[in-house]
Amino acid sequence: MVNRKNKSKTAGVVRNSGAAAAAPDPYAERRRARFGALPTHVRLEDTVEERPAEPLDARRNDYDPDEWLVRNVF
Repeated sequence: MVNRKNKSKTAGVVRNSGAAAAAPDPYAERRRARFGALPTHVRLEDTVEERPAEPLDARRNDYDPDEWLVRNVF
């Protein structure tokens, strides 16, 4: 419905502002307990894990020409 004085489509609509005595929400306390506060702040230092590097294994990193031939030629 258009009110010609205000030219607003919502001029004749009555909205419930919540001030009226509504039935209590049975889940309101649960929501407030779960979502009522922000989570605790986690510092960046607490999100990084530092571990010492493993020592180099000389046998593993040695160059073996026969292995190269087996992997790339045959």
